[in-house]
Amino acid sequence: MEKKYSVLVFNGSPRKEKSCTIRVTRKFVDGLKLVKDCSVEEINISDLKIRQCLGCLSCWGRTEGECVIHDDDMDGIKQKILAADVIIMSYPLYFFGMPGEVKVFTDRLLSMMCTYRGQSPVPGESFHGIRYDMTGKRFFIISTCGYAQTDLIYEPLLAQYDCICGRENYYALLCPQGKTMSIPELYDRMEGYLEKYVEAGKEFGTTGMLTEETIRNLRVAPFNERRFRLLLNKFWDDEKRG
Repeated sequence: MEKKYSVLVFNGSPRKEKSCTIRVTRKFVDGLKLVKDCSVEEINISDLKIRQCLGCLSCWGRTEGECVIHDDDMDGIKQKILAADVIIMSYPLYFFGMPGEVKVFTDRLLSMMCTYRGQSPVPGESFHGIRYDMTGKRFFIISTCGYAQTDLIYEPLLAQYDCICGRENYYALLCPQGKTMSIPELYDRMEGYLEKYVEAGKEFGTTGMLTEETIRNLRVAPFNERRFRLLLNKFWDDEKRG
């Protein structure tokens, strides 16, 4: 019997269940489950006890491969990552980067990187290597933003993942105009728009990859910029009125 495909989802939005991004992520996972026998675990990062990285670099020296902090949840999280087939980081773009709690979480994964000894980076690969065999694992970032498009604004965030994972070793599924998902009047329309994430999940589950065409299609906004501008203005006017 084929073993279940293990999917580990980290919800990095402080809004947890109210997150627009987790709605997108669940659509992708729904598509994957249609074609693959999956076990799915979803973890809210804000529910975890995670201490900040001390910057001591012991995990690269005295206790190589092991963080000196053991009184929080990161040891168990690291084991879950190593056991999973698919790891998904799901969060909205905050000020052109990841939310603060996700940054603390990411910093604490430093022990999974090989010790930096001055080695030169290899194009397309993790900057100085990942300590563990990640063969067969797939890593996704699924992120929404409040902007009209994903060009330019995601470059700082993706540059960080290029160094951590290697440019060719992760998928970035980026969804512009995410604010529209929080407007009740648009719920049905956005459900139709999000079907393309279901199809992407099915594609990945069937082929084990996503094409560049699919990734580009996922970044196409639901509204043209003029219409989106009108929706944003209405949204902020409504906010001011309470």
